[in-house]
Amino acid sequence: MGIKGLTKLLADNAPKGMKEQKFESYFGRKIAIDASMSIYQFLIVVGRSGTEMLTNEAGEVTSHLQGMFNRTIRLLESGLKPVYVFDGAPPDLKKEELAKRYSKRVDATADLASAIETGDKEVIEKFSKRTVKVTKKHNEDCKQLLRLMGVPVIEAPSEAEAQCAALCKSDKVYGVASEDMDSLTFGAPRFLRHLMDPSSKKVPVMEFEIAKILEELNLNMDQFIDLCILCGCDYCDSIRGIGGQTALKLIRQYGSIETILENINKDRYQIPENWPYQQARCLFKEPLVSENDEQLEIKWSPPDEEGLINFLVNENGFNLERVTKAVEKIKAAKNKSSQGRLESFFKPVASVTTPLKRKDAQEKVAKEAASKKSKRGSRKK
Repeated sequence: MGIKGLTKLLADNAPKGMKEQKFESYFGRKIAIDASMSIYQFLIVVGRSGTEMLTNEAGEVTSHLQGMFNRTIRLLESGLKPVYVFDGAPPDLKKEELAKRYSKRVDATADLASAIETGDKEVIEKFSKRTVKVTKKHNEDCKQLLRLMGVPVIEAPSEAEAQCAALCKSDKVYGVASEDMDSLTFGAPRFLRHLMDPSSKKVPVMEFEIAKILEELNLNMDQFIDLCILCGCDYCDSIRGIGGQTALKLIRQYGSIETILENINKDRYQIPENWPYQQARCLFKEPLVSENDEQLEIKWSPPDEEGLINFLVNENGFNLERVTKAVEKIKAAKNKSSQGRLESFFKPVASVTTPLKRKDAQEKVAKEAASKKSKRGSRKK
């Protein structure tokens, strides 16, 4: 789920903290990618028609492999340096949210069966997507594929988005790519949405910068975390009746959830029983992440051509010619991405020009205009 309604809240109240960027503008950048979110996207989109999905001869789904393979090559060809981060064990506080998701998939499965009986293709498509779940095998398949491609893989001890944010905060990567907004709540300095969208969508990448967001909202990081909890997150229910705009107003007025709870009308806003907002806050502020340099070694290597052919062609039924051509693309892309970004070759030169005050600037413009007029007059003579 991420943080409910946060994108719109920021667009309305902190527009300078977000900007559209071209996909190609991230040439030479190291980007931490939430792998599970990407795999989920591939499972519901790649090669899907109704309830049918891409499979190999054994009947095993391969949509995630096809999507991960093609999308990663696209990133590499554009000179980006992807680092895929996989989820570990979820925090106990998230188990209720995961139980809700499971219940929704069960309901969607029943609705899908009814839709198949009636033959309504549109309804079949809708409920079919709702039954999708990223499994351990999907994750292991993608880890194997990425390692064979020579792309770094990091296994987080808990939440992948928290680990991505930690990599960004320690300057090991430029930004974090995901679709859920939790990365900002975990304190990622730069967060990218739509980076993993297919090129056919032609959607610009939306880059969020947490420092500018906090400045525009006039909040500190602790207050921003409380705002996100009030909006609704994966770790606890929100207060019914308090949406994004109300949450922002209350945080600005009272500064923290504790003070809000002391002052809001309890008849109008019903606070959930045993509301674990403090534990949720702790998970956002001090998440379980790896800080072991050996485990976090980010290193790209040449693709294992023989390994890729065996895994994709022999085991999963991919076309040999396409895989061979793709390997050549990976090799060429890695040579290209070894070039540094242009800005790394130049040091910024400090400006020594003193900005003019408005009055001085107006006088300067007037003097220049008078000088030009004088010169024109002398030429006429």
